[in-house]
Amino acid sequence: MTMVTAYVMIKASTGEADRLLESIADIDGVVDAHIVAGDVDVIAKVEVDEPAAVKGIAADGVQNVRGVENTQTYIAMD
Repeated sequence: MTMVTAYVMIKASTGEADRLLESIADIDGVVDAHIVAGDVDVIAKVEVDEPAAVKGIAADGVQNVRGVENTQTYIAMD
């Protein structure tokens, strides 16, 4: 079965990026996470078995981490 790869762009509350990076990296399905410069503060790479699991990770996992203000999720098409 082909894995579904997605990227979650995360906007953090001021000064919270370092703290929430570890919490996000510990979420099941998140395979990599980095603090980045630009319009968002953290990008997390997600790999799961089915597209529906991406929603669970982004909505129930990442968005519930204290300090996360907003997320945008992109599912890779290749």
